[in-house]
Amino acid sequence: MNKMLLYPRLAVNGIKKNRRTYLPYILTCSGMIMMYYITSFLTVSSFVKEMKGGDIMQQLLFMGCGVMVVFSAIFLFYTNSFIIRRRKTEFGLYNILGMDKRNISRILLWETLMIFVISFVVGISCGILFSKLAELALTKMLGGAASYTFDIELKSIIHALVYYAVIFLLILINSLRQIHLANPIELMKSENSGEKPPKANYVLAVMGGIILGAAYFMAVYIKEPLSAIFAFFAAVLMVIAATYLLFISGSVAVCRVLQKNKKYYYKTNHFISVSQMAYRMKRNGAGLASICILSTMVLVTLSSTICLYIGEEDMLRDRYPRNFIIDTYSVEEEMTSLTHKAAQDVLEKFGETPVNVLHYSYLNVTGGFSGDRVILDSNRIAELESSFDPDIRQIFFISLADYNRLTGKNETLAEGEVIIYTAKDQYNYNSITLDEYGTFAIKERAEDFADCGTDAMIGIPSVYLFVNDEAVIKELYELQLGIYGQYHSMMHDYYGFDLSCDEDKQAEIGNEIFENILKLREEHSGNWSGVSLDCAARDKADFYAMYGGLFFLGILLGSVFIAAAVLIMYYKQISEGFEDKAKFEILQKVGMTKDEIRRSINSQVLTVFFAPLAAAGVHMAFAFGIISRLLTLFGLTDAGLFAVVTLCCFMLFGILYTAVYLITSGSYYKIVSGRE
Repeated sequence: MNKMLLYPRLAVNGIKKNRRTYLPYILTCSGMIMMYYITSFLTVSSFVKEMKGGDIMQQLLFMGCGVMVVFSAIFLFYTNSFIIRRRKTEFGLYNILGMDKRNISRILLWETLMIFVISFVVGISCGILFSKLAELALTKMLGGAASYTFDIELKSIIHALVYYAVIFLLILINSLRQIHLANPIELMKSENSGEKPPKANYVLAVMGGIILGAAYFMAVYIKEPLSAIFAFFAAVLMVIAATYLLFISGSVAVCRVLQKNKKYYYKTNHFISVSQMAYRMKRNGAGLASICILSTMVLVTLSSTICLYIGEEDMLRDRYPRNFIIDTYSVEEEMTSLTHKAAQDVLEKFGETPVNVLHYSYLNVTGGFSGDRVILDSNRIAELESSFDPDIRQIFFISLADYNRLTGKNETLAEGEVIIYTAKDQYNYNSITLDEYGTFAIKERAEDFADCGTDAMIGIPSVYLFVNDEAVIKELYELQLGIYGQYHSMMHDYYGFDLSCDEDKQAEIGNEIFENILKLREEHSGNWSGVSLDCAARDKADFYAMYGGLFFLGILLGSVFIAAAVLIMYYKQISEGFEDKAKFEILQKVGMTKDEIRRSINSQVLTVFFAPLAAAGVHMAFAFGIISRLLTLFGLTDAGLFAVVTLCCFMLFGILYTAVYLITSGSYYKIVSGRE
């Protein structure tokens, strides 16, 4: 019986003696499990699903669950490596005293099992406790009625149990691998064995600089939003690789330069700190790079999702210039008249009169721009899209009569002349040539035009060409019909209007108009190309759900990334503190005072600790443009708002980062000075 209890007792004693490293680890594991349960709970919650926009919210949160599990696995593996390094000396002692590696494996098994059980129980308990608060927060975002019933999702608990049990099993296997591959002497010396001071590999440092420069160039140069999607992910991978190369190889080179500077290096506080950094910079550089990447992830995640949430009202109005938008796709005017009549019948039934009416016809096609030439052929556009930064735009052809009616002007155009208006980008040429049609001279550049909401949806720049008469638009329609075949664009009749009644009544009217249009479509299916009905009052719940879900997910993931960065900083300082303790004891014996130790510590920490924050700020500055262009795909075009939000996030994160520095540097000093 005592033999059966020996391993659990040794495991408990091991955790107690190393509580300084195990307690943050257990809290982090619990936090990860708590976050996963809350996200999973909201994903399967029937109450959230029944709310307006709940389906979209749950789809976003479902993706968040996957991100949470993958990040948990990577991060817990990383942090566990710090703990195992601290424990190897203890396991080496067990081995020398007669305990074989199979017995040590049993201790590790019990430790892992205990930590998992504690973390899971605490995490699930806190998750259940705070899940209701998260549900109420989502209800507030979606504008729903709060429910005060308390639910526990067994499905989410089971999923958390399975996923995190697998993660802890993999961590255990990795720990056992390290123990079984090392001999007792290596285990005894592992904690005190630093790394050989690597040579300043200038080749890798230059390579890192080139990769980072290329990533920055992509982020700044690419203007087209759709191209920015692929460029962004490529740039992210390049920045991650370059950051690790520069922090590992570049930091070694910096240490070598500092050592050659005799005025700087041969001072008590600098001599100790620089020599220590050079001795173990490989691991130190990797840790700093990890902190930098996590800091950048925090800034990108929080700034973008907060900006989308703050700007959702403006984006809603951009997307819906009128409360009701009926877009009929047909070349036959009879279908357009029938559609308008179907809507008017419903309005008369409810006793409502449309106001602020916006009505015009247009033809829109996608074109690839090369100078003042527009390519309409789909194959050649595809070739253009494969270039580094293609100029793809949406082109709207509208009659001059509609332009004059909507703007209140009385413009005239000669044959072959157009008035141009551009959105999201400029067109700086005096003429525009459409392949296989001809060249238009630009007579005037309009400063504004009534937007139909398409700009907010498609994200790419738009060009509005106001032509002399409808005959030109019909010729262009026939031209693109021959080019695109069954994938050609239709003529659009845009009919938007507002109503003075409340939103509930507007949503009811919208539903009935939609039903009338469906009946009309069935009656005239042979002559009908299509129609879309957008009702802001009916669709806003889904709209808010999308951006509210992104905001909620951003807060959750941002919190996880912050916790990860903080824990890496903590473990980095603690592990290095224990490594340096014996060295500073020797230095004190040869005459170094505690004040000199503190100055040396401050020099070392200040030299490297704020480098990740500064690098994250530089990464974010160069990424600002490409992220702004990606946000336009969501309908956010206010770059000024994004700049203010990003700056505020960086300042707040900087304050938190400084607080962590003060705490961890104090812990490091206590360890190396023998006060702990």
